[in-house]
Amino acid sequence: MKRLYKGLMIAVATLFLAACATTPPNPFVGGWDVTIDTPVGVLSAALDITPELTGTMSSAEMGSATLSGVTVQDNAVSFQTTVSAQGQSLTLRFAGTIDGDSLAGNFDTDFGAIPVTGVRR
Repeated sequence: MKRLYKGLMIAVATLFLAACATTPPNPFVGGWDVTIDTPVGVLSAALDITPELTGTMSSAEMGSATLSGVTVQDNAVSFQTTVSAQGQSLTLRFAGTIDGDSLAGNFDTDFGAIPVTGVRR
């Protein structure tokens, strides 16, 4: 009986380790260089996403802002952040998709949709 229990535990552990080894990495984790096509001109920014789905967006024009509510469902990505734009606080809600090393979507704002494209660093 002890031998059967030990064999069963080894089999379960092996299956668990095999499942962990084949879990694909989150497609959004890592660094992204993005282009934001705003009504006042094109801005460049960097997104940095951790495996815990936290992150920051930073640019020379807007500084650095924390991302919140980061979700990834298959290749669909969403998050929000609040930035300072020309002295005003502006909440940006992103929804987009990842295709390999490319990112595309929009920031939904009170002023309408702002297109965003990006590439993995």
